[in-house]
Amino acid sequence: MSEKWEPILLRDYGRDDSRPIAYYAAAGGYEGLKRARAMASEAAIAEVEASGLRGRGGAGFPTARKWKFLPADGRPRCLVCNCDESEPG
Repeated sequence: MSEKWEPILLRDYGRDDSRPIAYYAAAGGYEGLKRARAMASEAAIAEVEASGLRGRGGAGFPTARKWKFLPADGRPRCLVCNCDESEPG
């Protein structure tokens, strides 16, 4: 018995009209980004922490913990992470 499944990540693969960014936005793309940008830093970090998101390296370092390393003094900050030394970044 085979189950019918619907692709999610690649559901629009091969459609020529799916290439423009306008198509992505009309399909709900960037909604998560808009929501995150409207949040206070602490709220965004709390959401990422609750999600359990981890880095893809061997240690699987928790992303929210890494973000918390930055001082919360109100100044703009950039967090730069390197890629694995064996892969182009």
